[in-house]
Amino acid sequence: MEQLTITLIIIIITGLISFTAFSNQKIINDLIFYPPAITKHNQWYRFFTCGLIHADIGHLLFNMLSLYMFGEFVERSFSSELLFADKGKIFYIVMYMLALFVCLIPTFFKHKNDYYYRSLGASGAVSAVVFAGILLDPTVKIGFFFIPPVIPGYIFGPLYLIISTVLEKQAKDNVNHSAHIWGALFGIAFIAILAAILQTEYQPLEQFVAKVKNSLGM
Repeated sequence: MEQLTITLIIIIITGLISFTAFSNQKIINDLIFYPPAITKHNQWYRFFTCGLIHADIGHLLFNMLSLYMFGEFVERSFSSELLFADKGKIFYIVMYMLALFVCLIPTFFKHKNDYYYRSLGASGAVSAVVFAGILLDPTVKIGFFFIPPVIPGYIFGPLYLIISTVLEKQAKDNVNHSAHIWGALFGIAFIAILAAILQTEYQPLEQFVAKVKNSLGM
């Protein structure tokens, strides 16, 4: 029987609330990221609750599958003696929760008085977990849209950020690419800064460079 990890708990809670919200517009209205509600009514909780709801089943499955694939690894790594040991699970939860908030800060300032703007989904926090996983294991193979999982993480990461930046500037879809970008960068920064502060045995940035060089035969 599979152990009930923090990652699985997040997936279960997010899945249950998202499925309930699919048929209940009031839940969506109450939880969705709506900048004017924060600006005018101080409903700061929306930074976090919007990560519990999704646009449709495809949106939910993509995010939760990505979270499962990388979250289990990142959670185990956080709890290893090389990183944060017994504080690992706490730091993992903190990273996920803070990512929900941080990834939406640029969006909030851009749309704080925009009564037509709304955003939902855990994509920003999931991006933080995915990029944390890439930082810890840069050679992990990842798929990109229609490409099967053959691209190393250290190549996928920059491509993902570049494409997301281009799509964000074009603004031709309803996807909050800004949240993806800032969530990804936060995931990297969180581990690097925390490891430096705690002076852990494992130095993520140095190990990242070493693993990439080794992969390239350098």
